[in-house]
Amino acid sequence: MVEQRHVIQELDNREVDIFYSHQVSKWLNISAESTKELLDGLVNNAFLHRIERGKYCRHNFRNEYVISNYLVEDGVVAYWTALNLHGLTEQFPNTIFVQTTRQKKHKTIFGVRYQFVKIQPQKMMGVITRGYGNHQFRMTGVEKTIVDCFHLPQYSGGYTELLHALNKARISSTKLTEAAKAVNNIAVIKRLGFLIELFEKENMTTFIRFAQKKLNEKYNLLDPQEDDSGHFNSRWRLRINVPKEDILSMSEKTS
Repeated sequence: MVEQRHVIQELDNREVDIFYSHQVSKWLNISAESTKELLDGLVNNAFLHRIERGKYCRHNFRNEYVISNYLVEDGVVAYWTALNLHGLTEQFPNTIFVQTTRQKKHKTIFGVRYQFVKIQPQKMMGVITRGYGNHQFRMTGVEKTIVDCFHLPQYSGGYTELLHALNKARISSTKLTEAAKAVNNIAVIKRLGFLIELFEKENMTTFIRFAQKKLNEKYNLLDPQEDDSGHFNSRWRLRINVPKEDILSMSEKTS
């Protein structure tokens, strides 16, 4: 007969801190009902915590990035949270932003708030993996993070943070192009093209050529959250509603 101690032994042997109940059923070759009974007992005895239905972790496990991936099947750490993990902002968001193709309500677990942002499946790309073993988690790469943040700046800590992050980031022209193609927002592509040239970022020819081909006749605001004012830049079909001097100053600002 399988007992609670056998579950703990199995977790120890597999070096597992976070898991699904169906994994325990498979490892111990027991029914879902028996598994639930054992795990409920371990939760009651404070050996485990139940994160959500069918999802558990050890009593002292608190890695919010790994937990975020377990909360939704295709979850990826993104936006402001990813900016921080890439070292592009020193501001630490009090919310873990998670990108997913599924609908998911925001949750708070162990005092950490998780906000889920649903995107279309074709925009789910540019994902990398951090961590090791059972502590691995998925997050957006640098280029995808920057494009996503310009696309949805409300999840990104503000325009000053984005300017600083773009100026600071070491980015691949090819990867940035692929990320921009996936998101497919012409206004974002224009803004990135203008700023990349303004910041004189090196080896960005592939992206600049791509961006120039995507231009349309419409003029967009450089900063969508500022007033509709400023001069018109015909090269990028943008209205420069923030002075270049201010842009350069903000981009150099320490986070």
